[in-house]
Formats: sequence, C-alpha cells, structure tokens
Amino acid sequence: MTSSGETAVPDDDGLLGSLRYLFADIIGDEDEGPPVLPDACPAHLGPAVRDAIHLMIEYQSTKYAQLYVDRLRRFVGRRGVDDAMLADIARLMAERMAYEDPIRLAQVKLAEVSATGLAARSADDVKQFRLDELIDALPAVIADPILGLLDWFGWRRRRVSIRFSANSRFSVRRLRIEAGLKRWRLFSNRYAKERVWVERWLHMIDRSLTKQPAAASAVIHTATMIRGYGEPYRQGIADWHAIIDGLAKPTFDGVLALPDLAGAIAEARAAAMPDPRQAALKRKIAEIRARVPVTPAR
Repeated sequence: MTSSGETAVPDDDGLLGSLRYLFADIIGDEDEGPPVLPDACPAHLGPAVRDAIHLMIEYQSTKYAQLYVDRLRRFVGRRGVDDAMLADIARLMAERMAYEDPIRLAQVKLAEVSATGLAARSADDVKQFRLDELIDALPAVIADPILGLLDWFGWRRRRVSIRFSANSRFSVRRLRIEAGLKRWRLFSNRYAKERVWVERWLHMIDRSLTKQPAAASAVIHTATMIRGYGEPYRQGIADWHAIIDGLAKPTFDGVLALPDLAGAIAEARAAAMPDPRQAALKRKIAEIRARVPVTPAR
C-alpha cells in the first residue's frame, strides 16, 4: 500500500503479466526469437523500440523483452498518445526496466571486455552501495533474514565500496559470476519493488490520459526523477511517491481540484532537494494544495 492507501499495483493484468514472465523466465525458453514490435507502432520509432528490446534481452531474457513490449502495447494507438509521447514512454520504461544493480554493472563491465579485449586495460569502476541495496539484489528468501540481521545490528544503511574490474582473468571470471546472477534477479526484493513502481507509473499515465490529458507528458517525465543506485536512487523514489500521492492521485480521484497538474508537478519537482526528510518538497506540496479547494472523495 502507498502512504495514501492506494494499492501500489492497481492494474491486475499488469501484475499477473509480470508474474507470468517471472516464472516463464526461470523455467526458460530462450530458443524463442525476440518479440515483435506492437501493431500500429509508428515506423520511425521502430529502431528505438528494437534497441530497447535487445537491451531487455541482454539485461534479462526474451521473456523480459516480451514484458516490455506488452507494457508498451497499452499505449500504442491510444487516444491522446502522440508519437513523441509514445517515444518518451518507450525510452523511459526501458531505462527503468534496465535499472542499475550490481548485476547490471557487472554486465556493463563485461561488455567492455567483449568490445576491447582483455589485453586493453580499462579503468576500474568503484561504486558505493548501501548494504541493504546489495542484499536486495538477492532472492527474497535469502535477503529477508539477512536484512533482519542488518536491522538488528543497525547496519542497513552502512555503505560498501564494490570494485568492478576487468583487468585480469580472475576479475573477469568474478564479473561473469556476478552477471550470471541475473537468473535470480526476478526473485529479488529489488525487482519486486521495481515491478510495483513501473506498474504504478504506467497506471498514473493511464489515469492522466483519462482525467487530465494535458498533464500526461509531465506524469511520463516523472520517471526521470529516479536514477542510478544508492542514496540518489532512494531519494528519487521517495520524492516521486510524495508528488504522486500529494498531487497527482488526489487530482485523478477528484479530491483535489487542481486545474494545472502539469504546472504543479513542475513546481514541486523544482523544490525537491537531496534531503531525506523532504522538508522543502513537503512544504511546496502543502503550499500547492492550499491554493485549491479540497473536495470529499467520491
């Protein structure tokens, strides 16, 4: 549940689809070819969508790429969705579905080896993660007890530096082991959270197209608030939910008579600061809400 009481995955078909692809990916049928573009997809978007499909296959599997296509299909040919808007949904959804976790960073580093060869030395990449972020990349059955221990010791937020190196056969072998963990990614705590977020983002786009079409582009671009890993990622997620729960959802529910949701989202985003307490953002959202009447929920 979100802080406003809304179920985080309101689209049952989206949830069931995600679960179907999760189990299909584990059972595996990688002999299938890549999924085809959705019918009626504009021709000029074809190359970008095909690139996204190949990214999903590299990142996870052909089944994961099919999930991407099925999610995108909801908006192909949809009234109120022009080519530019569809291109933004396709691009931002691909970026979010290929989220950066330690497995992905190992994949990227291995790709450098494939491109340049082991003989060409590349700079080591040292990334900082929180302990709970590393554990969240594991299957939940393993991660949950470990997270409980981290809470008990007060270590959940402790930072750890991880070196991603491809400068020796041993380091490349380690990268391959780390990248090979992608088979378990769909059972991880992190994937569960990302699946919920993507489905809610798509649901908010859908509601905006129905309730306030002029704000749809602003809702789509809220995805750019969430990037990378570590504290910036967590801050972005928290700020996104604050804006959606404080402004977008009440407007779509008819509780908040906000005539210019797009402008309100832009105003709130400008107030967001790298502050775990979200003091400036919460003040701005309260200020925006105070300017318009609040009506009883329907």
